[in-house]
Amino acid sequence: MVALVSLWIPILLSAVAVFVASSIIHMVLGYHRNDFRGFSNEEGVMDALRKFDIPPGDYCFPRPQGPKDLRSPAFVEKMNRGPIGLMTIRTSGSPAMGRSLALWFIYCVVVSFFAAYVACHALRAGAGMRPVMRFTGVTAFACYAVGLWQFTIWYWRSAVTTLKSTLDGLIYAVVTGLIFGWLWPR
Repeated sequence: MVALVSLWIPILLSAVAVFVASSIIHMVLGYHRNDFRGFSNEEGVMDALRKFDIPPGDYCFPRPQGPKDLRSPAFVEKMNRGPIGLMTIRTSGSPAMGRSLALWFIYCVVVSFFAAYVACHALRAGAGMRPVMRFTGVTAFACYAVGLWQFTIWYWRSAVTTLKSTLDGLIYAVVTGLIFGWLWPR
């Protein structure tokens, strides 16, 4: 078994590498640019919503009050009439990219920590590149990608968007595995 504390350099370096890879994916490659669609009458939709002064949060419409509502004729009629949707409202103003980037980096460190935790309990010092990559890469992939699918299953997120994000997760997993394999204690 390898001491977890001996893996801080690969933990931090893999987090930095994933952060850089994600920046390249989102700012250079651009295949996520169409993940969200806009409204054909964006101003009209925004004006209509603005008058309700909706506080920040996640919303579902129509929203049943409980299981009985799902079978009530009134609720069934609302569902049939539509629209049906999920929506996140956030505070007005420019997005705080610095905060989001800092949180993303912390998340990358946490994922790398879990990858290190799993690998240090499964492998010994001097383990080869392949087993190190397997344990750290699979753990990283599970963290970065597998959990995204529940949003497609339950919340109707586009499968294409989820597939693109799963590809990102695979790239992040390979980067994580390579760094751990390279810096694994001998």
